[in-house]
Amino acid sequence: MKQFPVLTLIFLLQATLPASGQEPSQTSPKFQEAEPGYIYQFPRDDFSHENFRIEWWYYTGNLESEKGRRFGYQLTFFRVGLEGDKPIRNPSKWKIDHIYFAHMTVSDIQNEKFYFFERINRKGIKNAGAETDRFLIWNSDWNLSAERDTHNLKALEKETGMELKLTPVKKRVFHGKDGISVKGSGKGNASHYFSFTRMKTEGSVFIKGEKFEVNGTSWMDREFSSNQLNPSLVGWDWFSLKLDNQTEIMLYQLRQKDGKTDPHSSGTFVSADENYRHLTSKEFTLTPKNSWTSKNTGATYPAAWEIDLPDSDIHLYVAPDFSDQELYHLRSISGSYWEGSVSIKGNVKGKPVTGKGYVELVGYEKALMQELPD
Repeated sequence: MKQFPVLTLIFLLQATLPASGQEPSQTSPKFQEAEPGYIYQFPRDDFSHENFRIEWWYYTGNLESEKGRRFGYQLTFFRVGLEGDKPIRNPSKWKIDHIYFAHMTVSDIQNEKFYFFERINRKGIKNAGAETDRFLIWNSDWNLSAERDTHNLKALEKETGMELKLTPVKKRVFHGKDGISVKGSGKGNASHYFSFTRMKTEGSVFIKGEKFEVNGTSWMDREFSSNQLNPSLVGWDWFSLKLDNQTEIMLYQLRQKDGKTDPHSSGTFVSADENYRHLTSKEFTLTPKNSWTSKNTGATYPAAWEIDLPDSDIHLYVAPDFSDQELYHLRSISGSYWEGSVSIKGNVKGKPVTGKGYVELVGYEKALMQELPD
């Protein structure tokens, strides 16, 4: 449920949005809202959507080398639109009509070492971009592409990163209802959101120049929207869980400034036979059972959870593979967040189950800033 581009509006969009209380000018950005009834089309919806303000292609995975060394990874490409569907006429190849940024992490679980990197670029002379007619997204020499059903990921920084090939094991899952995943009660507080919840993954992970041949599974999230956040939110907790009974669960819990859980929190359950169903906030509970405080930011994050889906008789315990998986003081989002590899154990209908996954925790260092200053 990646939403970081909204945070970047604080410093990226000041030149293009009117100050609070002012009427939009004729050149203010105009973007399409995520509204009910959207009809997905492929491969079109794998490509960039410049008529929406924000979008991202997000991959996480749990990998293992031939000798049993375990890794986690994240690679996410973001686009933030500045001009809307009626762009200002500017023939310069240096004009800033979109901002592109990317986050990459590698978790070395054996040594409890976490590596994270970011990229920020404008299109310029092809410094970064996302094509609208083919599956190709890049930020400098980090890139994402696809050939038929295979997704190719490549990102290296300071001899650390990954080169991976991912192939879906299951069909796409569409989150929410009627073509949108609702995040609030206001107009446009939603996104178009779909995932490949289990992808066979193979390739290489690099740690400071040392190469490891790996295989495992990944999860892909794809979202595009223009105004999905509810202004009452302080942050969110997001879970992608892959169980060894070949089921998957996505959950996100939206946290309000008053300490309550937003009722628009929701999720998706994916069965082993590829059927899936929407989960409302009343169908699951997330109970923090431990905490961890970052020495870099001072933020205290939940560090283990009990997850219950009573109607499905699912009871899980989720814990980080190690605590320090925080991306801190990022320029691209003017903030920090925790995102890391986790392990799962529990039971489903009385039968023991284990699994792997990823958790994202946002808004613990400081509350979300969603409005431009006057």
